[in-house]
Amino acid sequence: MNWQVVWKRFVGCVGLGVIAIALMAMPVWATSAAEIPFPAGDSGVIDEGNVLSPITQSSLGRLLQEVAKKTGFNVHFVTVHRLDYGETPQTFVDTLFTEWFPDAAAQANQVIVALDTVTNGTAIRYGDAVAQTLSPETADSIVQETMRVPLRDGNYNQSVLDAGDRLSKVLQGEPDPGPPVIREVITEKTYKSKSETDDRSATIIVVMLLIAATVIPMVTYFIYQGSS
Repeated sequence: MNWQVVWKRFVGCVGLGVIAIALMAMPVWATSAAEIPFPAGDSGVIDEGNVLSPITQSSLGRLLQEVAKKTGFNVHFVTVHRLDYGETPQTFVDTLFTEWFPDAAAQANQVIVALDTVTNGTAIRYGDAVAQTLSPETADSIVQETMRVPLRDGNYNQSVLDAGDRLSKVLQGEPDPGPPVIREVITEKTYKSKSETDDRSATIIVVMLLIAATVIPMVTYFIYQGSS
């Protein structure tokens, strides 16, 4: 036995084990509501998840500022990369809402839309004055439908832009454009299903048996006649 080879393999295994333990022990950084900075303006975008382009942040920010000037409602979009253990987008946004706006008077005209980029989970929270214009059904549709359709393709920019556009129209009293229409693409099937294949195989077998049942007796008869 080559002990040098054995020793090298042993050291290699120990080294891999140490690396694996170190990787498992590394902390997974999460974002809590207390870590999100208070917005500098009345409305805007806080991209802690680092998924939005500067153009998107600028465009959405201008739209939200316009909504604030026309309606008095302040809308904030917040993205985070990872939530604390056991946290959901809804509990996160609820906590953030009360952190930023501690009483009913401060909360009245505020809206926060949150997006967790790890799970693509979305949530919304808003004050009592906003609730007179924004119904729970529409609010839920905005974050669960309008935002989720682009997120299926990983398009975070389109997700917040579509949500911001729809939300701005509703808050300004314009007709709700509704959620995006999902068109089902029907493609022509170019292959046979298992059942179709099985049916075809069974038909071939039956036909072959019928042919055999007809031909074999005839061949046997002619052989018998020829021998006699």
